[in-house]
Amino acid sequence: MNVAGHVPKQLFIAGAWQDAEAGRTLSVDDPATGKELARVADASPADAERAADAAAAAQPGWAATPPRVRGEILRRAYEIIVARTEELALLMTLEMGKPLEQARGEVAYAAEFFRWFSEEAVRIDGGFSTAPDGGNRILVLRQPVGPCLLITPWNFPLAMGTRKIGPAVAAGCTMVLKPAPQTPLSTLALAAILAEAGLPGGVLNVVPTSDAAGVVEPLLRGGQIRKLSFTGSTQVGRILLAQCAGTVVRTSMELGGNAAVLVFDDADLDVAVEGTMLAKMRNMGEACTAANRIFVHRSVAGEFASRVAARMAALTVGPGTEPGVDVGPLIDDAGRRKVDSLVRDAVAHGAEVLTGGELPAGPGCFYPPTVLTGVSGDAALMQTEIFGPVAAITEFDTEEEALAAANDTEWGLVGYVFTRSLDRALRVSERLETGMVGLNTGLVSNPAAPFGGVKQSGLGREGGRTGIDGFLEEKYVAIPF
Repeated sequence: MNVAGHVPKQLFIAGAWQDAEAGRTLSVDDPATGKELARVADASPADAERAADAAAAAQPGWAATPPRVRGEILRRAYEIIVARTEELALLMTLEMGKPLEQARGEVAYAAEFFRWFSEEAVRIDGGFSTAPDGGNRILVLRQPVGPCLLITPWNFPLAMGTRKIGPAVAAGCTMVLKPAPQTPLSTLALAAILAEAGLPGGVLNVVPTSDAAGVVEPLLRGGQIRKLSFTGSTQVGRILLAQCAGTVVRTSMELGGNAAVLVFDDADLDVAVEGTMLAKMRNMGEACTAANRIFVHRSVAGEFASRVAARMAALTVGPGTEPGVDVGPLIDDAGRRKVDSLVRDAVAHGAEVLTGGELPAGPGCFYPPTVLTGVSGDAALMQTEIFGPVAAITEFDTEEEALAAANDTEWGLVGYVFTRSLDRALRVSERLETGMVGLNTGLVSNPAAPFGGVKQSGLGREGGRTGIDGFLEEKYVAIPF
């Protein structure tokens, strides 16, 4: 089935599919083969400006739309996504590589953001009280922040779209969405679904582009965009924050991660191995929540490492569309070379390879599941987001030592803790410098929970009851008695 052939390939502006300026296009390639899947419109700065104009024009009418109407549009879109799970999963697998089973899981996860925020749309509240001095009434209104720029990554192309679009729609904000150039097809399919669900023209505008810097900076400095929601690297996030300063654009930043796993001597090793595999190998390790640094108490480190290595060695690597495949290709050859370089550097610093570690021949951006032990703190991967299927294991002796190592990073998105002690679980969870903790589990992402980090892992939260807050402004009205 040629699912890519059924997806619109043009820009989506003001409710219409349009060609890019001068007919510009960009190639979308299958990382399993390196072959071109499709060509989509490649937006210029002028195209993006038209999209921002459309969002600004649609903002007053959309803000005035009843919350129930906004919620029902999201609910219909949720139902359409669920009904088209197989089509959307295959599309995602083709353009970014993850195995079909994982892609189906992402479709379900993505749909849930629309269902969650369809319910939040009608729960936007305010406040009313009497001032302490009795001189006036205090009325607090919550209103949409205005036109938003949404920038999504390639690793979860459908879910990162719904996680940003959902609260924006619920809050009454219009949007310009720039998807990653590697994976625009999932986003364009999502735009078509929202139009089918009844989203008015101009509320969502989609501009794939190969010129992210040229497109984004003028939008942030132009004065029409009032909110930026970005998911991507910390390096790019810093640049965007500087660009937002000039017009004081409100920001939400979901940036990089360097997640630590702490396996204590009293951990249930069955649970710890399973949780570590889940945290490490979801999406081939190409996730900001991926387990990068695995710290294991010395008394159980040998058994834990051998069990993880056996599990990793048993995984099947291949194109994500093939039955039985556990590990698909990485997104591109640059990503694969980065992973290989980090592994070689770790070995040069004394690490031992228990399985994997060799760059395979042949077409496609594949890298084998790899387990390293004895990883030195000087190895580059201890301070770098790996974004690949590499488990780096280091031993520790004391709780203090484990916490110090886990917190020794500029990032603070998520940490994972495996222990049977309630006291230790609470104590370590409180002291980890992260926005999220997986306690005896390797999966933290949930549309009903606030997702986000501390330190240089970002600003704000997505999902949960607070996920809509970033798209709303508070207005205080003083009313005298």
